[in-house]
Amino acid sequence: MEFLVLDVGGSSIKYAVMNESAEFIEKGSAPTPMDNIEHFIEVVATIFDKYKDRIKGMTMSMPGRIDSDRGYLYTGGNLEYNTDKEIVSILQKRCPVPIAVENDGKCAALSEVWLGSLKDCDDGIVVILGTGVGGGIIKDKKLHKGKNFIAGEFSFIFTNNAAFESKFSNIWAGQAGVSGLCIPVAEAKNLPIEEVDGVKVFEYANSGDEEVLNILDDYCQRLVLQLYNLQYIYAPEKIAIGGGISKQELLIEYVRKNIEKHYNNLVPNIMVKPEVVTCEFYNDSNLIGALYNYLTKYESI
Repeated sequence: MEFLVLDVGGSSIKYAVMNESAEFIEKGSAPTPMDNIEHFIEVVATIFDKYKDRIKGMTMSMPGRIDSDRGYLYTGGNLEYNTDKEIVSILQKRCPVPIAVENDGKCAALSEVWLGSLKDCDDGIVVILGTGVGGGIIKDKKLHKGKNFIAGEFSFIFTNNAAFESKFSNIWAGQAGVSGLCIPVAEAKNLPIEEVDGVKVFEYANSGDEEVLNILDDYCQRLVLQLYNLQYIYAPEKIAIGGGISKQELLIEYVRKNIEKHYNNLVPNIMVKPEVVTCEFYNDSNLIGALYNYLTKYESI
C-alpha cells in the first residue's frame, strides 16, 4: 500500500509517497501559499493529482489547533486562512480519498513513539525547539490531546524569567524557541537579528566562543527548569528533544549538564532527573507521524 503524506510548513509543503512501513518511495516539495485557502487547496490538489492512481489515502501534518477526529482546524497557525475550517471535508471534494490531519508537533511525537526514541516507552514527552516550542504528550503509547486539543502546546507555558525583551519574553516560546538563543547572541555580537539564526549561533559555540557558550548555558538552564516541571507534572519515562538545533551535540551536552546541576543543587536523594534523548527523525518526523496518524485512524494498526 502507498500513501501520500504532506507536511505543511510556513514556507513549503513537503510531501512524500510512503508505504505502511514508513519507507520513503518519492519525495518533493512545493511553496506554501500564503494568500488564501483556495490557493492552498489548488496546490495540495496538484500534488494529489500526480499520485492519485497509486495511493490508498492522504494524510497531513499542519500547524494550528486541530480536532483530528473531526478533521477540523480551530486555528491555522501562521496560515490564518485555515482557521475555523473543516479542512478534511474541504479537501475531499477535490481529493476523493480517505484523509487524515494532525497538528505538526503532535505528528513529531507520534513518529517518536511509533518508530523513534520513545518506541520503548508507554509515557513520554516530545519537545520541539523551533520558532516556538511545539511537541506532544504520549500516554499509554497514544497521543494525549486534551479537551481543547492543546495538550503539548508548550509555547504557551508562562514564565517569569525574561532574560531579554521580545514580544514573547514571558512565555516558553520566547525563552526556549530558537529566538531565545538568537536574540541574545545578536545583541552580544552587535549584529542585526536578521543575520543570526541557529546555524550562526552554533558556529560560534562550536568554535569555543566563550560569550556565546555562556548564552547557550543560560538558554539550556531555562530550558531545563521547564523540563523538570514537565517531569514532575507528568512523570514521563523519557523527554525527547527535537527541532533543527537538537542535531547539535553541544546543545544536548549543555542540557544534560544543567539537569545534573539542578539535581545536585536541590535534594538529590528525592529528586527525579528527566531522562533526555534526541528525536530520531528530524526533518522527516512530521511526515512519519502523519502517516502513523492515518494508519491508526483508517488501518487500525
